Amino acid sequence: MEASKNFFFSVLLLTSLTITQAQELCSAPETVNVQENNTVGHQVETIAVLDGVVPSLKNAADVPFILEGNRLLANAVLDYETVKRYVVMVTCRRPPAQQYELVMVVRVLNVNDNPPEFDMKTYQIPTEELLAVGTAVGQFPAKDADEGTTLYYTLTSPSDYFRLASPENPQLVIQNILDYDKVQTVQMVLQAQDTPLSGSGAEVSFTATATIQVNVVDVDNRPPWFQPCNKHVVAGVIICHNTGYTGSVDLNQMQAEPLTLKPGPLHAIDGDAGINEAMVYSFLSGNEDGLFDINPNTGDVTMLRAIDVLGTISLTVLAAQTPSSSQFATTSLTLSVQVKSLHKPKLQRAEYQGVISSAGAMATDPTNKDEPLQIVALDEDYASVGGINPHIVYRVIGSDDFSIINGYLFMTKDRPEDTLSLQVEAEDASNGENSIASLSVQVKSEKVPIPPSGFEPGDMAALGATLGVLLFACVVIIGVLVCRLQKGKADWRKIHEASVFRSSLGQGFGGEKQGVQYTNEAFQHDDDSDGGGGGAGFGAPYVTASEEGPAAAAANNSAIESGVRALGTLLGDDNVSQTSSDKEREVKPILTKERRQEEGYKAVWFKEDIDPDAKEEVVIIPDSREDDSEDDNGPAKAPKVGFADTDLDSGLGVKMEDPEEGSEGDDVLNVDL
Repeated sequence: MEASKNFFFSVLLLTSLTITQAQELCSAPETVNVQENNTVGHQVETIAVLDGVVPSLKNAADVPFILEGNRLLANAVLDYETVKRYVVMVTCRRPPAQQYELVMVVRVLNVNDNPPEFDMKTYQIPTEELLAVGTAVGQFPAKDADEGTTLYYTLTSPSDYFRLASPENPQLVIQNILDYDKVQTVQMVLQAQDTPLSGSGAEVSFTATATIQVNVVDVDNRPPWFQPCNKHVVAGVIICHNTGYTGSVDLNQMQAEPLTLKPGPLHAIDGDAGINEAMVYSFLSGNEDGLFDINPNTGDVTMLRAIDVLGTISLTVLAAQTPSSSQFATTSLTLSVQVKSLHKPKLQRAEYQGVISSAGAMATDPTNKDEPLQIVALDEDYASVGGINPHIVYRVIGSDDFSIINGYLFMTKDRPEDTLSLQVEAEDASNGENSIASLSVQVKSEKVPIPPSGFEPGDMAALGATLGVLLFACVVIIGVLVCRLQKGKADWRKIHEASVFRSSLGQGFGGEKQGVQYTNEAFQHDDDSDGGGGGAGFGAPYVTASEEGPAAAAANNSAIESGVRALGTLLGDDNVSQTSSDKEREVKPILTKERRQEEGYKAVWFKEDIDPDAKEEVVIIPDSREDDSEDDNGPAKAPKVGFADTDLDSGLGVKMEDPEEGSEGDDVLNVDL
């Protein structure tokens, strides 16, 4: 029993010693990393071995590796997306009996080596019009085989109608409301990238693209539109306005075929072109007598019986969509009942020729001595009025640059010189009957020939400058002459006025100046520039009658007239502008309100602002003659002003004496002169 124990202990000790020795035969890391997409022969790891130890792969058939000596090499290109790790078992032997099994885990590292991929190259999605902004219409993610890769999206062909929810979320969102009438298809290109959009560019980046086509779906939001119509946009909504239809029928005539309408034919279309529902037509009003019938499918209007009354018939036509009968529209149909036309209008020529020069000009007739070209169509139905049908309208066919007004051809737009072959049409607007003739129009510009000139531009400029200088000199000379003429006229007028005044003073009654008296009443009309009439102007002498009565006044006036004639003889008749009968107008005032200090100037002032240093003496002489008063109770006469010295050149002395105390004449003296 004891021997058995010793044997077991010996075997255990030997085994332990063998394992310890085997562990020392080779060594390597437990985990080894290697990137995918490696090259064949790439060294994965080096195994450390003792002398005499030979390593070998125990599971060489299961792993893409080989051993060359103690180097573990890749025997194939590794792919992380296929196998992410391998277990490599290495047996290390050293003769005679030592061996050791080494286990290593080779992990394949992922590398960004796969581009993203979309499920489809082109996505087509239907989207209704008028959806609200912010509505998502689809999501289009891409896939990347590289595990854990984040993709970033952009619209490389952007649209004003769509945007992405975010760079990392490829959800397509409406950015602006879609309107089927404006856009039916929107196409964009979506790109996916496996690196951040703001990357430095150093890292490898892969992209993928896909096309997104959004097909806008029309919704039933518009009523029928009668054709033709004028479209208007009101508050973002399109409105199609039709002006109605017109036609005519003959009195007491039954017409089997559908009526010809203008603008025809009568029909309506669905306002939603993408839906284009069928229409049903009917009369809404105006056909209560059952005169007409309308085809519910085509809109053709026919007569049910003849009409025996002249006039106008107004009908209202309804067009409703089917099956959406709630969408409908109405229009008017106006029919004129008239007497049947027996003759068509007829143009008087088969061919018209005209020559015209410019826009707004009237065409002339080269075959009729350049008379205005007149286009006339006659209608035998109007023979009683000379064949003139008032319903005939004319128009030019083939060009919009011409117009016919009252039978005369005008050009409405300038054209280059050319000869145009057109047509002219005369149509009876009441029944549509017409007549057509050919029209040849020669556009010929009227150019005014300019004679050749031997002058250069510089010569013309010099001539203009010379003429300008001469004109300026003439203006200056004329101005100087006018100034001198005015000055001379003023000097002669002063001499004339002084002479008249002196004559009036020197020829007073009895040869004394007392015959000419000046009262305050004569100076109360400051603003009266006219010396004529009953009152003198300011500064003009007012001659009063003396005690001798009218005879003295007449003598005084005679003296003034003789003075005027004497001055006229001296200066000439042309320098005296007025006859003696206008002497009071010609005598200019020498009295003034303003005080003048110039030497030699004589002036008369009233009231109390008299310069005490002046040479003149002013005395107020009261007029107390009893025979001049109206009565005792009447107002007193105004004081008179007399000149004390007969020699005006030696200094003017004017004496004014105060009236008696308490006299009513004070009020007269207080008048502001």
